[in-house]
Parts: sequence; structure tokens; C-alpha cells
Amino acid sequence: MKNPSLFPPPGGAAEEVRPLADRMRPETLDEVVGQEPVTGEGGVLRKLAVAGRNSSIVLWGPPGTGKTTLAHVVAKATGARFVPFSAVLGGVPEIRKIVSEAEEYLRRTGKNTVLFVDEIHRFSKSQQDAFLPHVEKGTIVLIGATTENPSFEVNAALLSRMTVVRLQSLSAADIIRLLKRAAESQRGLAGRMTIDDEAIAVIAGVADGDARRGLNLLEQAAWVAESQGSGVTAALVTEVFRKQPLRHDKGGDAHFDVVSAFIKSLRGSAPDAALYWMCRMLEAGEDPLFIVRRMVIFAAEDVGNADPRALQVATSCLDAVRFIGLPEGRIPMAQTAAYLATAPKSNASYLALQQAEAAVREKGSLPVPMHLRNAPTKLMSQLGAGKGYRYPHDYPHGFVDERYLPDGVEGGFYRPRDSGYEKQLAKIMEWREELARLERGTGPDSGGKSR
Repeated sequence: MKNPSLFPPPGGAAEEVRPLADRMRPETLDEVVGQEPVTGEGGVLRKLAVAGRNSSIVLWGPPGTGKTTLAHVVAKATGARFVPFSAVLGGVPEIRKIVSEAEEYLRRTGKNTVLFVDEIHRFSKSQQDAFLPHVEKGTIVLIGATTENPSFEVNAALLSRMTVVRLQSLSAADIIRLLKRAAESQRGLAGRMTIDDEAIAVIAGVADGDARRGLNLLEQAAWVAESQGSGVTAALVTEVFRKQPLRHDKGGDAHFDVVSAFIKSLRGSAPDAALYWMCRMLEAGEDPLFIVRRMVIFAAEDVGNADPRALQVATSCLDAVRFIGLPEGRIPMAQTAAYLATAPKSNASYLALQQAEAAVREKGSLPVPMHLRNAPTKLMSQLGAGKGYRYPHDYPHGFVDERYLPDGVEGGFYRPRDSGYEKQLAKIMEWREELARLERGTGPDSGGKSR
């Protein structure tokens, strides 16, 4: 195979050694493909660019979705100085040096420094604390990139000062657009050889939503084609992939499709299918903690109170896999998948959450009823805080007919299903409603204490 410098793009010797993926890196938001929800009209990154303002953000998404590119583009659009930093290679001393330079740059020019931290999840929570005061003061604008869920991997205090921007895996159509752009661009491979649309489609399928991978594969196929004096064809691409271990570590499976199949199998109470899809992901090299986290979410969202033990089983599995790792970690994972698949199902809690959130957004910050307010001082008591509150433990059955929602919110969010333990919860709720009806029918109780 010949060196890629045999068909260098314009730009001189330095340009010759740059990988195709780097040469084709978008320079504006309009050139970014596949992330329209955040880069298009109304998207958070578009708004920042148009306003010319910088804000600390976390770019969260799979590999090859444009995290580094978007950091570059946002910094450029806002006129900020861009400083790249790798959490793998650097540490707190390097951060202090960058901050010192940023302070000097801000004094001298009045412009921000965007500190781009690749793989920010590689920093420990205590190391991430080093960013806090400087983000707070605005000395630096922090843009972190991560493939991991920032809720788990980023310091909560730091995360509260940043906006999380979720990026999606690119579709095959998105990858095809990028590959065609590279084939037709002077920055890319234009005029150097013919590249069949069928070959591009094959590469896009293997790229598995990863733009960088797709461009790297196209470049490698182009090297082989150039050495043979031919164009890039589907047959050549297939031959190149056969000779080199270029397939994605997930075996070419569409990552999110397999995850979806796994979750739907759990939801459909199909343990054999759930175990099959779980093994597919593990065999493909998926992070086992990603799979277990999905099971923890599933236990709360889809099993819920039909079997409250499901969440305990799932979180215990998370602890076990963190403790023992692979390959033995597969055993508690299999146990948990089988348990969740066979457990009774109810999404009543999840639906109640959505309705409660909708009520909060619709109604805003309604005042807390006076009888529910805390009265830690004499003044608060004089103002009526806590007045009329009835302490349920002082009443028969530990229950009183009381209103706990603010005026204007009617409730009715949580409706237990006739499934598993939720049957019992439904009976308990019905029993308390009967007690409330009796209390309303006989007048208010007397003799209870207010606390």
C-alpha cells in the first residue's frame, strides 16, 4: 500500500500528512451533519453562535458524532480563543497553567478562552473540582466531551454550571453525505480517483454511525485503489475490509438497534431474547456498565412498583459488575436480565412522573399551602406557617383526609396497575380513599394534635 502523500490535497507538505477525517472537519455549523436538533434553527449551539456568547457545555454522544468539531466551531463562531486538552494526557498542573494564561488573555484582549476537555469523564470527581472556581468566575468557558452519561461521570457541582448537549449517532444517510462530500471536495479526494456510490454505501453501513470511522475507511480504501491504479468500488472495499480488522467492535451491528431490541425483549417478558441481545452486546465489546445502567433504568421505568425488588436487583448488579468486572460479571448480568424479563410490569410510576412534570411546567411555582409550610421561628408561626396541619400518626390508621397539592393542581398522576405488587398498592389507595370519604361524611375529627 502506498503512502497517502501520493495523492495529497492542496495546502503543502503539512497538509499531506493530515488524515482525511481531519481535513474534512466542518468549519461552520452549517457544515455539521446529523446533529440538526442542536445545530439547526432553534438549536442550543446555533443560538450561542448567533448571539456570539460562550457558555460552558458538555457534549455527550457516541464516538464520531462531532464533539471535537462542534467545540471548535462554537469557539470560532463566538470569537473565543480555543485551547484543546485531553483528560487522558493532562492533569491538574496543566489546568492551572491554562487558567493562568486564560486570565492574562482576558485582561489583554477582553476575550474568553474556551477550554475543550476531551474525555472529561476520565478525570476523577475530585480532579473535576479544579475547574469549578474558574468556570464560576468566567475565567474559562469549559466545553467537555464525553461518551459516558454525564449524570454518572461528571461532578454534580460542575454539571450544574454546564448545559448538557446530547449528540446522536449518525444515520447511514448522514455518513453517505459526509463521504460524498469528501469524495467531491478539494480538501478530500476530488480528482484523484473515481469513487462509486455503491462503495460509499458499503462504507457507510460499516461505519455504524461514526463519521470519523467512515472517513478513515474511505481513506484506506483510496490508498489501496491508488496503489492498484483503480477506483474505489464496492468489491475493492469489501476486499479491504476482509484483509484488515476494520469492522466496528460491535460486529457491524447498529448499536442503538441492538440496545432497543434488548429493552423491548425485557419489556415483552421474553427472557431468552433478552439474554441473546445482552450477549450480542457483550460479544461486540459493549461496555457492560452501559448495559447494566439500562437495566437499572428499565427496573424503575418498566417494572416499577409491580415488583419493587427489581430496582434492588438491578442496582446490586451494577455494584457486582463494578466490583468483579468481566468475564464473571456476565453471571449477575444474566441473572438480572432474566429477573427483569420475568417480573410483572408497570410503568405507572413513570407515567405519573411525566404528568407531574407537565403540571409543574404548566402551573409554575405555585405557593405552598400554609398548613404544609415549615415554622422554624416564632415569626413564621405568627404568619400562619404550619397552622392547621394534622399529624397523621396521631390519627387512627395513620391517615387523615388532607390536601397536599397546591391550589390549581388536581393530581391523579399515579394510578397503580393491576399487576404484581401494584395490586396491593391499589387496594391500599382505595382503602385510604374510603377513609377519606368517611371522614368527609362525618365531619372533621377532633382531638388531633398539630405539629
